[in-house]
Amino acid sequence: MRAADGFTGRANSTLTCGDPGMSVPRALITVQGFAREHGIKPTAHVVRGSAHEQAIGAAGWRVDLDHPGGAESQVMTGPLEKFADGVAESRDLPGWWDMTAGSEVTAAQRHVLGSGGNVCFASLTENGTVTAAVRGAVVEDVLHVARLAVRPSHRRGGLARRLMGQLAGWGLEKGATTCVLQVAEHNAAAIRLYEELGCTEHHRYRYWVPAVS
Repeated sequence: MRAADGFTGRANSTLTCGDPGMSVPRALITVQGFAREHGIKPTAHVVRGSAHEQAIGAAGWRVDLDHPGGAESQVMTGPLEKFADGVAESRDLPGWWDMTAGSEVTAAQRHVLGSGGNVCFASLTENGTVTAAVRGAVVEDVLHVARLAVRPSHRRGGLARRLMGQLAGWGLEKGATTCVLQVAEHNAAAIRLYEELGCTEHHRYRYWVPAVS
């Protein structure tokens, strides 16, 4: 069970992989209690098509069709060596935070995006302005990629591909061999980019919430 003042779905949901040690209905009651305690929406992070998803649906929960990122996301993986190009420099710039978290950064946002031993705040700049940004974090031999963003005025110029190549190079230097990332099912442009970099779909997940709040 995770809570981070409402910042991102993953950081404010209960991951439903593995045995909860109790019945699913009872576990979901615990999830709701945790959510009330932390002032967040009770949410279950569920792999699509899993036994847990069937049990959660049977317990009276529903897919969160109102989730800001869309009802469903896919997790993609791929080998870093296929698209590594250069090495990203980690720079904790105000412009990086502006693009990935918003103009007024909260303590929860800094914790979610900044915690961990091997974290990279990668960006591209033009005349002192951040034009593209992405977060990378290496855990064991996996580079976790998140918050890729390109300034609207600079899109369709290859910046996302260039930045991903540099982040992959950074990940290789940190001992990673594979990347993992998550993308909303409706984000066709991002999915196409990741496929061109050699990433393939691993699984999909959805957020479930109580049918009656």
